[in-house]
Amino acid sequence: MIPRRAVITGLGVVAPGGVGVKAFWELLSSGRTATRTISLFDATGFRSQVAAEVDFDPLLEGLTDRQAGELDRVAQFALCASAQAIADAKLPVGAAPHRTAVSVGSAVGCTMVLEQEYVRLSEHGTNWLVDHSRAAPHLFQALMPSTVAAEVAWLAQAEGPCAVVSTGCTSGLDAVAHAAALIAESSADVVLAGASDAPISPISAACFDAIKATTPRNDDPAHASRPFDRTRNGFVLGEGAAMFVVEEISAARRRGASIYCEIAGYGQRANAYHMTGLRPDGVEMAEAIRIALRRAALAPDRIDYINAHGSGTRQNDIHETAAFKRSLGAHAYATPISSIKSMVGHSLGAIGSIELAACALAMQHSLVPPTANLDEPDPDCDLDYVPHVARERSLRAVLNVGSGFGGFQTAIVLTDTGLRDAE
Repeated sequence: MIPRRAVITGLGVVAPGGVGVKAFWELLSSGRTATRTISLFDATGFRSQVAAEVDFDPLLEGLTDRQAGELDRVAQFALCASAQAIADAKLPVGAAPHRTAVSVGSAVGCTMVLEQEYVRLSEHGTNWLVDHSRAAPHLFQALMPSTVAAEVAWLAQAEGPCAVVSTGCTSGLDAVAHAAALIAESSADVVLAGASDAPISPISAACFDAIKATTPRNDDPAHASRPFDRTRNGFVLGEGAAMFVVEEISAARRRGASIYCEIAGYGQRANAYHMTGLRPDGVEMAEAIRIALRRAALAPDRIDYINAHGSGTRQNDIHETAAFKRSLGAHAYATPISSIKSMVGHSLGAIGSIELAACALAMQHSLVPPTANLDEPDPDCDLDYVPHVARERSLRAVLNVGSGFGGFQTAIVLTDTGLRDAE
């Protein structure tokens, strides 16, 4: 049986710099940054005191009193982005519930509520034994990451497969790849897919401080995220969500849906090497890229743009540069590459989906978003990393890659449908 094709017909974004697709794209296309001094908690004394925060009011964004009062910020982001995606796709909610699925990625789940409740119940950590009778009645929901997928399923009236994908910083890519697989194998006709994370909290910041992964450039938050720059010194923590309506292509066409792009291929690998380390040769990421290209039935020279992982750490930048050369050959030198983490930070599991949204919009607008703050290119990163200013370019095939602690490597190829129709 020929695998069915999966297309994106709706998208929604909650990101630093503004809620909604319009604000998100305006930020990226202008090359502005949304990184700033942390305001969600008192970061005094932390090594890294900068982040890319979302200015978000759940009630103003249409959530109910229950959702605003009981749900962790991560679930609120997911619901807001899902509602945007459903409206954008003009999806008839509830029309075929058993053929509608949910696939949500998250790296750290409901961290904020769990931490806040522990701090409250333990009297700021002074009590080893806590009084369970004082716990919020919805605390169990925060313990279970499946809460996020369940809330999205209720919103979409989805009664098909429902899953949370948690593979660290590749969760947002892997959740969308899972959606495409559900479509391909005919387990669903429509999937609400994407990812959400809200990790800007003391415990998350402390974890990254401990391994010196985040930047200490606290005196210049707007320019703290510097992928591929010689002066980079760690990533900037972010938050947000992006959700998509993913549909089987013929069904989408029958209902007259507007199609952003096709999820043409994906590949996933692990390096089984080190919890946080990466081999400089980039072999695992290169293999994930090759698998994605093979599934998409595309030669390497068909790729028009690469949205890089581009976290802002030297080992990642070297690893990625090697992977692009290894997988694309000489075409790597002719392909524009950029990292939007320079503008919206690194939102852990959510960032892969946020980057996929950027790719879909880049294809729609024929514009490559830039890498902000790339003032002094690292000579070891000698590819075209599109500094400062967006670049006009027709984009028919785009590659998005992600890399996560634990050795996770994922690549997804998006194409316009005409490219695949012609094959």
